[in-house]
Order: sequence, then C-alpha cells, then structure tokens
Amino acid sequence: MKLIDGKKISQEIKTEITTKAATIIDSGGNPPHLAAVLVGDDPASQTYVASKEKACKSAGITSSVYRYPATISEQQLIDAIDFLNNDDEVDGFIVQLPLPEHIDSDKVLQYIRPEKDVDGFHPANIGRLTLGLPGYLPATPAGIMLLLEKYKIETEGKHCVVLGRSNIVGTPVSLLMSRKAYPGNSTVTICHSKTQNLPEITRQADILIAAIGQPEFVKADMVKQGAVVIDVGIHRVEDKSEKGYHIVGDVYFEEVAPKCSYITPVPGGVGPMTIVSLILNTFKAYEKEIYP
Repeated sequence: MKLIDGKKISQEIKTEITTKAATIIDSGGNPPHLAAVLVGDDPASQTYVASKEKACKSAGITSSVYRYPATISEQQLIDAIDFLNNDDEVDGFIVQLPLPEHIDSDKVLQYIRPEKDVDGFHPANIGRLTLGLPGYLPATPAGIMLLLEKYKIETEGKHCVVLGRSNIVGTPVSLLMSRKAYPGNSTVTICHSKTQNLPEITRQADILIAAIGQPEFVKADMVKQGAVVIDVGIHRVEDKSEKGYHIVGDVYFEEVAPKCSYITPVPGGVGPMTIVSLILNTFKAYEKEIYP
C-alpha cells in the first residue's frame, strides 16, 4: 500500500507557481488576483477561505475576501458579483458554498462571468468540460486528476466507480475519468443514494473515488484487493482529545488501506490539491488562456 501524498504534490506545484508569480512581478507586472465572496459564518467555509488566502500569499499571488452577513439579499449578492465581474484588477473569483437557504445558489453562480469563474461551476465551463474543450475544471476533480497523473496511476481501460453525483465533485470527475486523455479512458460507474447492491459494484472498482459525504462510509468489504482509493470526504468527528475532534474521510482508512495499492489519506490527500487547482485556474484567467 502506498499513500498518495497530496500535501507533498501540492507543495511542489505551489513552488512552480511561486516562481511564475515572481517572474511576473520582477518584470514589472501585477501578479494574478483571486477573490472570494463569503456569505455568513459557516465554519467549514471560513476554514477553506482562510486556507486559500494563506496559499495565495505563500505563492505570491494577490488574494482578497469580500465578506457579507447571512442576511444579505439575493439581489445584493448578485450586485456584489456584478462588481467583481467588472473589476479589471480581479482575474478570477469564487462564491463560497453553501449559501444561506433564501439564496438560489444555481441562479447566483450563473451571474459570474465564465472567464472569471475559476471554480468551474458556470454552465459555460461545465459545457466545455462535457465537450472535452479547454476550460476551468472544478478544483477538487482537477486536483484528483493531478494526483493520478503525478503518481503515474494507470487509468486506461480500468473500471472507475464514483460514489456521489454532486455537480461539485461526483459528476465532473466521472466525466474527466471517461474522457479520451490521461488520466482518463476509464469505464465509469456512478453510484448514489438510490444505487442497489452498492458493495457488489464498489468491489468491481479498480479505482474507487469516494465523494458521498458520509464519514467512514466505505468499509473493507466494499473494496477489492489492489484497488486505488481516492477519498474526497472530510469530516470532524468529536472525541475526548485535547482538540475535541479528529478528521476522517468518507473511507474507513484503517480497514481499507491494507487492501489498497494506493490510497489518499484524510487529511493530506485531496484537500491540499483543491486549493492549488484553484490557483492554477486563476493563472489561466490571468493569462486569458481559455477566454482570449
């Protein structure tokens, strides 16, 4: 069993980004600028945005956060997005999810101009992904693909089972794994809450991507010997330690890891790659690589 070290790979990529940003600054230019819109005080969202700020700072790119109370109206939020759409100093921005219940997330995300949608959630960018055209890939699926590539994991002709069908992870990663490319060329099965005989299906997986949102859902009897397991989940589980909690994924790591050829730990696997992928998308926006 080999650990897929997302922390190590993300640091290597971040070093490359830092060099690139320094070259831009040395030549008299402004570094790429990534902004985030944060609504309310969801702890997980705050942690993610803080990690993004820290990563941007260490990579030498500009980061800013626009914070709004949970009581903001949908129209006020759309106005804030419109402001960022027209701010030439901002290359790309994200609207951190989840949003308060009174705001229609799908409606709001469609107001982001596709060329600034570095989260890759706008229908124009999802459409590009579906058609195999260049675009901004959603950050977590992009991070997964980078890990498979960096570890030279064979994907062609393999059976990939994806647990979860969200628009953020499950659906886009299933498209990426099936496309004619490397990593890709896999035969993909998507499973979800209505799937019958789930363990029977997951045991067929050469590559199992768990993004089902339930702590330690995947047990040893759901994984075949030698499988590659990518754990997207991250959950706080309360305990009696000094911190009062520990972090687990969607996979019961202690049980599953001994059966795997490769597995991502939680934390330190997919998580660090998500933020690096977001920064890579910001560079694409800065260089107008996708939308000239």
